[in-house]
Amino acid sequence: MNARIMTVVTRVAGGLILQFAVIASGQIVPSEAAPASAPQAATPAVESSQGQGRTVGTDAVRESITQSGKAGGSGDPALGGERHPLYRLAKSDTVELTFTFSPDLNQTAIVQPDGFIALHGAGTLFAEGLTAPQLQRAVINAYQGVLHDPEVTVTLKDFEKPYFLASGEVARPGKYELRGDLTVSEALAIAGGFTQQAKHSQVVLFRRVSSEIAEAHLLDVKKMLNSRDLREDYHLRAGDFVFVPQSRISKVRRYVPANAMNWYMNPLQF
Repeated sequence: MNARIMTVVTRVAGGLILQFAVIASGQIVPSEAAPASAPQAATPAVESSQGQGRTVGTDAVRESITQSGKAGGSGDPALGGERHPLYRLAKSDTVELTFTFSPDLNQTAIVQPDGFIALHGAGTLFAEGLTAPQLQRAVINAYQGVLHDPEVTVTLKDFEKPYFLASGEVARPGKYELRGDLTVSEALAIAGGFTQQAKHSQVVLFRRVSSEIAEAHLLDVKKMLNSRDLREDYHLRAGDFVFVPQSRISKVRRYVPANAMNWYMNPLQF
């Protein structure tokens, strides 16, 4: 009997202990869940940091665009390459080299036909195709063995002026300086306008893309002028070539040999 009572008491005690354990675990769960909710509360902070990362990326993109907008920037390749490119030295250009701490080395150099310039006490240096900053760095490197930490200023003194060419059926074909912002129609006016044999509707603008490739643009100048709509009037760039072809009617010879008109003058003889 006593054994049975002890068994019952033991089972009851075990059940009570199990219930207390369940209750205790239920009370511990919210306290353990609190730290888990901390990352949720910190989620806006994470998003904020991500947002800051996006802002930095946007600023970087804007900075790169700004850099490309500067002189010498590469620009957008889809828009034609460099945007505001720096001038590159060509043959017969003249540069002035000024040494801050060695004025006795100040000199004026001319780009020779082979593309080199002669430096006092430093040999020759290939300069054709270089910009002024690039030439400055090249001159500094050339004088490293002569001077200690040389400081050089490169100034472009004389260079080939921007120009355009007009040829074909214009009154004054030739080479003209490109001053300011000119369009094709304005360039034709500078060249004296069209001749009577000109084909106004098929004016060709040749623009060199590289040393081996040139693109051609066909312009109907007659239509632009008659419609008073110059939106398709191309703006010239340095080195552009404007060509005005001859009309078909003007290709007929104005004078022909007399023997070629015999069939017309005496048709009965044929």
